[in-house]
Amino acid sequence: MKVAFIGLGVMGYPMAGHLANAGHDVTVYNRTAAKAEQWSQLYKGSRAATPAEAARDADIVFTCVGNDDDLRQVVTGTQGVFSSMAQGAVLVDHTTASAEVARELAVIATEKGLEFIDAPVSGGQAGAENGVLSIMIGGDQPVYERIAPVIDCYAKSARLLGPAGSGQLAKMVNQICIAGLVQGLAEGVHFAKQAGLDAAAVFDVIQHGAAGSWQMINRHQTMIDDQFDFGFAVDWMRKDLKIALDEARSNGAQLPVTALVDQFYAEVQTLGGNRWDTSSLVKRLEP
Repeated sequence: MKVAFIGLGVMGYPMAGHLANAGHDVTVYNRTAAKAEQWSQLYKGSRAATPAEAARDADIVFTCVGNDDDLRQVVTGTQGVFSSMAQGAVLVDHTTASAEVARELAVIATEKGLEFIDAPVSGGQAGAENGVLSIMIGGDQPVYERIAPVIDCYAKSARLLGPAGSGQLAKMVNQICIAGLVQGLAEGVHFAKQAGLDAAAVFDVIQHGAAGSWQMINRHQTMIDDQFDFGFAVDWMRKDLKIALDEARSNGAQLPVTALVDQFYAEVQTLGGNRWDTSSLVKRLEP
């Protein structure tokens, strides 16, 4: 297919690469033009000067940008993709954004004779690079079936969960669960050290039991070693948790642990850890 990919961050760059490697005709746009040039050289794709130029004549347009405002700019702005997309083309948004903006863009897409899918991802930078992301999807079944073979280029699992906005709501669930898991792991690492245990040996044993999780398997040793340069930054997590907490205030959900962990991440930011990865929660527990 002819596709466009808007946003070449730590996730979008390899995801667009997988599309090119699968044989799709890919045109990219990135706010920093040098990044798009680098990508086009590496993957033998095309680059465009604006989102609108990238999206022209594309069957599917993918977006993966920072937040709601960034998304609106590249989609509905003067040079946004909606200004040039062909009738019947599909916008697939991989940004972690609000359910509100997903529903908003779905309405505008329908008015313009376009299709919209919200499809936030989980799996981090490594998942994007290895093509094994989990993708939570909101939209219509026939549209999902059209785009499913294409997103399979970088997905380990993908599932349609309901109408527009459902993917974003599911991503909120994902981040809520991660917040609690990482805090529990941070406390476990801290306790093991304070107790004089060989923390690495402890986690080598318990990761195979009921306490085991992806976070424990992949992050316990880096937390022990005081290494926090593994992709998903504290700033981004706080952005995601704010989205979840705002939605909870709207739908009546009670998220006391999530709210507490969000404040713990604020403490990490005051330590200078804005760009540390999310496992840096353990830093605020150090004596």
